[in-house]
Amino acid sequence: MQVCDILTAHQVSVASEQEGVVRSKGDALHRLAALLAAAQQGVKTEDIERVLAERERLQSTGVGSGVAIPHGAMEGIERLIGAVLLCPKPIDFDAIDGAPVSILVAVIGPKRATGEHLKTLARISRLLRDEAFRRRLLGASTGRAAFELIAAEEGRSVS
Repeated sequence: MQVCDILTAHQVSVASEQEGVVRSKGDALHRLAALLAAAQQGVKTEDIERVLAERERLQSTGVGSGVAIPHGAMEGIERLIGAVLLCPKPIDFDAIDGAPVSILVAVIGPKRATGEHLKTLARISRLLRDEAFRRRLLGASTGRAAFELIAAEEGRSVS
């Protein structure tokens, strides 16, 4: 499964005056939860935000190099869904390397899809391991532009 399999351009956002500024970890989790909820009918932003926040309380999902991958599982989700938030002004996220975070990719899925969930997290990690790609992604001025970069990196065409 590729990252584009769990995303649409509407689930990618840039923290900006145009799309809404993000100043904290809490702001970021709320924005990601709203993006995820918009992709899954019948699921509330607050419920997704609670799942993501509970996971963060266990251990930060800030994996280093300016990247965080908040994730969780919950009832009412039919398939894995993702959201991307780019923060041109990095935020503190308690990452393992102590550095602020500027690229956040959230994943939420059904409780029964543990194997698929883990494979998707690994795919996201591999995609974001490339420093040059991370720089290009952070240069995107809109969510749509960022989505197109992700699709191109995965060898997909976007219509």
